[in-house]
Amino acid sequence: MEPLLPGARQLKYGHGAFFYQDVYFGVAYFVGQETVYDEGQPYWSMSYAGGVDPAVTATDEIRRIYAFLRSALREVSVEHPFRGPSHFRAADFEYRNTCEGQFDPFHGTEVIRQQDRTVYTLHYSGSIVR
Repeated sequence: MEPLLPGARQLKYGHGAFFYQDVYFGVAYFVGQETVYDEGQPYWSMSYAGGVDPAVTATDEIRRIYAFLRSALREVSVEHPFRGPSHFRAADFEYRNTCEGQFDPFHGTEVIRQQDRTVYTLHYSGSIVR
């Protein structure tokens, strides 16, 4: 779809009275905001910033990191329905998500390590919109 802001990428999904929108900038390092609407009104939002460590420059390596991240995010828990689980491991990657708070408000950091080095970090925070 056509992005709301120049240079942004935008994802949308709707189901019944709910509508989800994610607007973000960047790829290797990115910033963005997710918002859930209920009957057209913003209800919940989360902002985030982070990405691949600048020392990681090979396109294939970046793709592997993001493929692993997508796998980790599919393991999200009901208790913390944002980002991924507290811990996930596959092949030579390890994902850790440290979160404080529940749904209103919350903040956290997710990190991916490959063997002995950190290759990805993201910080996020959000709450119900008042």
